[in-house]
Amino acid sequence: MPGRQHPTSRDVAELAGVSIATVSYVMNGRDDRRVSAQTRDRVLAAAQQLAYAPNQSARSLRRRRTERVVLVVGSIGVPAYDELAIDLHASADDAGYGVITLVVDTPARALKAVDLLRQRIADGAVIASSVPHMQEDTLASLARAGLPLVVMSNSVRPDGFDVVRAPERQACGDALDHLFRSGRRRIAFVGHAHEVAAEEASERRTAYVDALERHGVPAREQIIVPGANSRVAGYRAVTDLLARPDRPDAIFAASDRAAISAIRATVDAGLAVPEDVAVIGVGNLEEGVVTRPALSTVGPAAQDYAEVARLLFDRVLRDTPLPGRERLTPWSFIRRGSA
Repeated sequence: MPGRQHPTSRDVAELAGVSIATVSYVMNGRDDRRVSAQTRDRVLAAAQQLAYAPNQSARSLRRRRTERVVLVVGSIGVPAYDELAIDLHASADDAGYGVITLVVDTPARALKAVDLLRQRIADGAVIASSVPHMQEDTLASLARAGLPLVVMSNSVRPDGFDVVRAPERQACGDALDHLFRSGRRRIAFVGHAHEVAAEEASERRTAYVDALERHGVPAREQIIVPGANSRVAGYRAVTDLLARPDRPDAIFAASDRAAISAIRATVDAGLAVPEDVAVIGVGNLEEGVVTRPALSTVGPAAQDYAEVARLLFDRVLRDTPLPGRERLTPWSFIRRGSA
């Protein structure tokens, strides 16, 4: 038995006693004063009676827009990415757009993401910070192909796309200097897995290495371990560090998640924070304010990504291209009770 045929705009027009063009004006939300309120109500009532919905794919083809944007992140479950997604979704809602999220954590996924972006699965994209395997020349080629882009990075140039920077290295250095000034000497760096394994050091790891050198600590005394990717990993990493006979007297964790776990692991080991072990994280999550003691951290004054979303939709909704722009999100050392 053949399936039931979906109602068309012609069916709605016949039931409402109007033209197909009028149905299109009403269903696509156009502000046309030629359509009276009574006619609009009649069309909407007919559409509801027939369970009619416009063909979004066809409409997108006509407009040459997908009415979607992409958020590219490096992993799932990162609080900063969550806040970025919330602000991007809010701007997308205002513009009548949807948001697709792509996770890029391997070279293969990076290639796939770039291929999808080249195919124009969306009208623009935000590349979040710390997304690996997305090279600057690849991003520039996407922009040259006409894809609106906003890239959160401290290293790439605004080559036909916007770049939002956060000066992590200086702020991390300030935090580490504070640890040394307060008498700490054995400071451990608990980094993300890619920060520990990568040949090219991240800004956070570089700040750690530079601070040890600046304060006369030999390179052989560096303590660098993975553990910043999750709360569990952070807890286990710090538990192992504190079990060493030469345990550290401070933990500099590359994420607030790991730092919060470091406080818990220190207390569970029968030690006091910050008397025995000082702890500093990175990110300035709201949760850090309610830990006991409150978490000292490095990061922006607030997790606010409205400007990132605004930059993207400024490009997406504009008919003419824009030159590359650069924005700065100030970071600083925020001292609280854990250090």
